[in-house]
Amino acid sequence: MTTPSKALNRRRFLQTSAAGVGILAAPAIISSKALASSGEINFTGWAGYPALAEKVFPAFTAATGIKVNFTELPDQDAMFAQAKVALEAGGIDVIEPTIDRWGGWNSNGLLAPWDAAKLAMDNYLPGLADGSAGDRSRAGDQLFYVPSNWGTEALVANTAAAKLATPPSLGDLFNPENQVVLRPHSTLAAMGRWLDATGKLPRPWMDGYTDMAAMVELWDIALAEAVKAKGNVVQWWSGENEANAGFVANGATLGLCWDSTGFNLRNDGYAYVAPAEGAFAWHQGFVMMKNAVNVDQAHEFAKFVSTPEGAAGWASAFSSNPVGKGASDLMSPEVSAYYSGTFNDDALAKLWWWPEQTAEFIAKRGEYADKYKAA
Repeated sequence: MTTPSKALNRRRFLQTSAAGVGILAAPAIISSKALASSGEINFTGWAGYPALAEKVFPAFTAATGIKVNFTELPDQDAMFAQAKVALEAGGIDVIEPTIDRWGGWNSNGLLAPWDAAKLAMDNYLPGLADGSAGDRSRAGDQLFYVPSNWGTEALVANTAAAKLATPPSLGDLFNPENQVVLRPHSTLAAMGRWLDATGKLPRPWMDGYTDMAAMVELWDIALAEAVKAKGNVVQWWSGENEANAGFVANGATLGLCWDSTGFNLRNDGYAYVAPAEGAFAWHQGFVMMKNAVNVDQAHEFAKFVSTPEGAAGWASAFSSNPVGKGASDLMSPEVSAYYSGTFNDDALAKLWWWPEQTAEFIAKRGEYADKYKAA
């Protein structure tokens, strides 16, 4: 898990991250082997980000001659299920989970390691592919995960109608005066963190991520409290499209959503707000399937997204933060203002990075999420 000091050091490029880059300017440094390629790569990633297909993939193809066959899925659970099928049936080379989840994929025998010599590890900004994040990207001495972008999950609030505490809090999600759109497992974690911050848990919330007995004890409490407040939920979300619909179609006044949701709604009377307990922070990246066919192309794909233009395009598509050095110089200032308006020094220091979550933890977390939805 990233320390507050490391999170704060990221301010220099979080402030300059942005969305909506029109074209990807400078040419990538691509191997001569890839330039001669007329191959393809089968990539499975997140649904709801049209700029990937509209801008980033064409730029990659123009630079390398490699075609991207893109399969969109709404969330990591769907990706994981599809990866298990693909292990037998084939059809996937690269997928894009988060750093806290890939270990469970690897323990299920789904992944092959990257060859760092075929990448450009020096392209990445400090703290994203080295340090504690670099340690979390490896199993033994093998590299299994390389970053693609990073961002946050915080409060999306209707500026006219949301009822927020002073300062705003994760507890506002459970205020019956708010109509909310929520992702079940994130909301249970939000409840746990809020209870922890207010001294209402028998032990620290973080204990549940390293001890399954503690997890059951703490998540039982969080579930019971969340169910009591469930009457204000107007929609559940698992992907970007559902989150947006919760506000624009179903009248939510508050949600716990990704930064991209807040950006998409920024001109419709919504603000993106960091809670006093700290925004959830996520780190997204690429893993390669154990039975990947297009291995060289996969490495060129990951390497492209580490270049200034590739990182800028990828982060722009997600309205998030880039992973490559120099990427911020290629991005529009619009989201720079958006992020700077949410994350001052105090909010950056409080970023809460999703900790490692084992396959056993994820399965149990899913049970709690299902119980929450069904209650």
